[in-house]
Amino acid sequence: MTDVEPRIVVRGEVLAANVLHFTRLLRRAGLRVGPGDALDAQAAVAAIDLTRREQFYWALHAALVRRHADHPLFDEAFRLFWRDPMGAASALSLLLPQVRTPVAKNLSRRLSEAWRPPQPQAPPPTTAPPPAEVDAFLAYSDDEVLRQRDFDEMTADELADARRVIRTLALDVRPIVTRRREPSATGRELDRARTVRAALRNDGELVALARRRRRERPPALVALCDISGSMGRYSEMLLRFLHAYLGEHPGHAFLFATRLSNVTRTLRGKDVDRALAQCGREVADWGSGTRLGESLRRFNLAWSRRVLGQGAVVLLVTDGLERDDAGVLAVEAARLRRSCRRLIWLNPLLRFAGFEPRAAGVRALLPNVDEHRPVHDLASLAELAAALGRPAISR
Repeated sequence: MTDVEPRIVVRGEVLAANVLHFTRLLRRAGLRVGPGDALDAQAAVAAIDLTRREQFYWALHAALVRRHADHPLFDEAFRLFWRDPMGAASALSLLLPQVRTPVAKNLSRRLSEAWRPPQPQAPPPTTAPPPAEVDAFLAYSDDEVLRQRDFDEMTADELADARRVIRTLALDVRPIVTRRREPSATGRELDRARTVRAALRNDGELVALARRRRRERPPALVALCDISGSMGRYSEMLLRFLHAYLGEHPGHAFLFATRLSNVTRTLRGKDVDRALAQCGREVADWGSGTRLGESLRRFNLAWSRRVLGQGAVVLLVTDGLERDDAGVLAVEAARLRRSCRRLIWLNPLLRFAGFEPRAAGVRALLPNVDEHRPVHDLASLAELAAALGRPAISR
């Protein structure tokens, strides 16, 4: 008995150390975890049966994951760090330190860079080297590289930079010219009533001609954003894009995967991180499958007349991968197109040069949209912001 107890203590210490290393790996990869979360994770794994790998997985998940968007990265990091075939080994494998080099072929860039330990900085040279002459022709700056980087391939630092850039994007939707008029010194129309009233105040003498113009107002921007598992990081970035717009302009935001959720009021919060976290708590189907046709049908029945009046512009953010009947999707997309002034489909699959509309859902959507645009990097978001300020493309 005395020989077994010290070995159990050592194994417990090794397991606690490995949980701490795993927490630090997640932190370097971009998850918001700290020392307190590491302690919670250690307490969680101490309260479960270590021979059950599923219990071990979900114990760490409950302690370290707070946002739906962090689930794919946690899952990838768990399977890499705690390498063990499902149900093929005992709990003793969890007590061994995992410090081997990753061997996954499709490892995400964030996790790959987080796995590498920080390299010590070299001491500064005693003598300053001569300045290097670099030809800047055809060279790319860091900002240009960041603009062209796919959101799903960004490191944690690049994602932080991208979030800051999105907050500064100028989004100016082309205004709608209404039937009402307003006074304007440079207007083309003569305001006869104001001209006559001004003349009467001057004993009938015509001093100046009053002019007017058609009043303009920004249209409502309505976003229908797919939050299924295939959309991942792209949905988060576009929601940050919408948060910056909804803070100053009229609009509405809806999320859908297997059902439709209105998150307009939540997304109008001042802090974008808190707003997205609240959206994650309110929406239960985040990261699940896609019922695109049913979600559009629900929007057309319950929300179309409320939010699409007076020339609204609709942004449909989805990859078009529908699991239900594509015929329903075609009917509902056509009805949505007739209800709005402009329907723009933002598709992250357009990042692939060889993209072809082979999926049934993609073929059902294409004939019913005004524009089909990519939404996978900062450059595509900037192009979207510029396109919203231009006239709609005639069909």
